[in-house]
Amino acid sequence: MSAVEWSIPVGDAHVSAVYESAGADSQQLGVFVCAHGAGGSMSDRGMLTTANTMRKAGLGVVRFNFVYKEKKSGRPDAMPLLMSTTDAVVTHVRAALAPKRLFIGGRSMGGRAASMLAADGYEADGLILLAYPLHPAGQPEKLRDAHLPRITMPVLCFNGTRDPLCTRELMERALKTVKTFWEMRWEEGADHSFHVLKSSGRTDAEVMDSIGEATRRWVIAR
Repeated sequence: MSAVEWSIPVGDAHVSAVYESAGADSQQLGVFVCAHGAGGSMSDRGMLTTANTMRKAGLGVVRFNFVYKEKKSGRPDAMPLLMSTTDAVVTHVRAALAPKRLFIGGRSMGGRAASMLAADGYEADGLILLAYPLHPAGQPEKLRDAHLPRITMPVLCFNGTRDPLCTRELMERALKTVKTFWEMRWEEGADHSFHVLKSSGRTDAEVMDSIGEATRRWVIAR
């Protein structure tokens, strides 16, 4: 099917959203509401690549802008507004599509906002995190992990081993406090954007194929 575009109210504002069903060669296994990172938008290259990867894996994908991006601001919204925007989009998706299975998450900051909702007991079939920002770059002491033990829904999380916002040792330490089923996957040689150097012997496309294949297996197993 062709893309479906929505304008969704969030308080006094509206945000743009786009829904695309799973790829033509895939049976749709659910819908993934996927939020963008702090420096991006629902239409940046990373989000489009992510959406195509997830659609190939069998998920319909909803991409959306946060309020600050809709206003063409470079300063991200406060976390409560990021969370309420995600909630507004999910509520719209449930009403418009009535998906049998619905997953929340996204890239970096967008995934973190979804994880905060999950920690508050939000209802969804799972949380998919891409490049979870465990700490600011160069500031590993400022961990964003306090809410993780409160998450009860299944989690699939991808980070690159060269991600400056997620030190592997610190993430693995944080996961020792998590009680839910959390599948942590490390993409060897990938950075925060899942880009790999030529010297790694991998390509960016191979990294995304790996992410897509793992996502499909995880969704089917749920």
